[in-house]
Amino acid sequence: MTYLWVGIGGIVGAVLRYQVTKSINRRTDSTFPWATLFINWSGSFLLGWFTRDLHRLLPQWHNVPFLVLGVGVCGAYTTFSTFSYEAVSLIRAREEMRAVAYVVLSCVGGFALSAIGLYGFPKGS
Repeated sequence: MTYLWVGIGGIVGAVLRYQVTKSINRRTDSTFPWATLFINWSGSFLLGWFTRDLHRLLPQWHNVPFLVLGVGVCGAYTTFSTFSYEAVSLIRAREEMRAVAYVVLSCVGGFALSAIGLYGFPKGS
């Protein structure tokens, strides 16, 4: 049953990534990989949030919501391979500064959003 839950989530995540990519690419400058950046940022936040709250919100389901949403949806939605390919493609196109910006934004933003999802938003003073 575990594989079925992960597979269902994976189908949803892959289709969602495709739709989000198409939508963002229609609206943005194609010389920077905005779609993958958004997908990986939002997926990092969601995985952190799912890790923190799904067991608390749906304890009767045990680990099924995390298998579907965390492993399946987020696993298929986010994409390290596309991120890597796009960074290398920017370098090959002699867009070194864009490549550096993309890698830094992806990594720092992904870490920050994952932490916010996992630990909550920082409290203001």
